[in-house]
Amino acid sequence: MSKQAEFAVILKMNPMFANLGADELQRLAGHCHTQQLAAGQVLFQKGDAGDALFGVRSGQVRIETGASDGRRLTLNFMGPGDLFGEVAVLDGQARTADATAGEASELFVLRREEFLGFLEREPKVAVKLIELLSRRIRWQSERMEESVLQPLPVRLARRLCALSEDFGSEVHISQEQLGIFVGAARESVNRQLQAWRRDGILDLQRGRILLHNMNKLTAVARNE
Repeated sequence: MSKQAEFAVILKMNPMFANLGADELQRLAGHCHTQQLAAGQVLFQKGDAGDALFGVRSGQVRIETGASDGRRLTLNFMGPGDLFGEVAVLDGQARTADATAGEASELFVLRREEFLGFLEREPKVAVKLIELLSRRIRWQSERMEESVLQPLPVRLARRLCALSEDFGSEVHISQEQLGIFVGAARESVNRQLQAWRRDGILDLQRGRILLHNMNKLTAVARNE
């Protein structure tokens, strides 16, 4: 399968492009090129021009921003099959966060001018994009509510379940990163993870969390 065909598959899995036909997807994917990133390499920084849409072919990209106390706040993890950069590529304004490769990665890149030209020719994609951005707003509102109202075990379980959807049962993330992600101290995260380790729900290794019992973890995430 060619790289363009792979990108077409990724586009098809994304709600913004799900209703496009095979020919339309191939035409859009034909405008892409690929970019290699080494582990730790910065793709873009907050304030950079939003000039491209990215799809992860392999590896992992962290979307981060700086906290007021100097810490790094991880907003999201992007794995194979994920698209990101939709907001900046639409309005052409500055990036609102940093993107850094968590490991060696290969990205599909679709430049803004190519993407906007396609939207002008395919207005139904623009409608789907509006729906996608609306869902993102809802997701952010839910995360804000969750951080205020839900106890740590529920927040932590939900984040691990979400990460497992992208990365499977072996999640590469440090406890410090996970603590920032759920808005809790590393010590509190460690105590909860150790409790789940004793219960056989997961195992802990350096920089990795191995998820063994997704049924129990999902039950915690649902606050059951």
